[in-house]
Amino acid sequence: MTTKIAVFASGSGSNFQAIQEAIEHGELNASVALVITDKPGAFVVTRANNFGIPVVELSPKAFENKAAYEAKIIEHLKANDVEWIILAGYMRLVGETLLTAYENRIINIHPSLLPSFPGKDAIGQAMAHGVKVTGVTVHYVDAGMDTGTIIAQGAVDVVDGDREATEARVHALEHALYTNTLKQLFEQ
Repeated sequence: MTTKIAVFASGSGSNFQAIQEAIEHGELNASVALVITDKPGAFVVTRANNFGIPVVELSPKAFENKAAYEAKIIEHLKANDVEWIILAGYMRLVGETLLTAYENRIINIHPSLLPSFPGKDAIGQAMAHGVKVTGVTVHYVDAGMDTGTIIAQGAVDVVDGDREATEARVHALEHALYTNTLKQLFEQ
């Protein structure tokens, strides 16, 4: 049975693209019912359009509060029979409304070996601290910032003084690790 997912993204959507390509190549038994972005016009919209996947663009500022914003998202999720929420560069903390509606069904990927370097610019944080190894973490989402139960991790060597090369290594690992981890979760 195919698992219906929604991918949430705020930026370019490279992780979304890797997930969708894995689906199209038969590597992941899922279907992306829709892409949701909190940044109307983000490049992930172009990527989703290229795959013919519906997009919901919602600006949180247009809503009275976070609960109202998330309630609107839930309307779209329910209308599309979404079973899992997959965060892929979604730069917003998930609130109680979504956490309650999709308890233990929201997954995130973070570009560090959590619990080290949570939050924004994890690669920059790692490089500023001079670590030799960083990585990627896939975890369940809870009310904290990158504090949910860890599902999978992978490590990469930092390229000393070369952020671009380090980011390339992290992104390559993200794309492989996320797809493999989702496959294992959906097959349970």
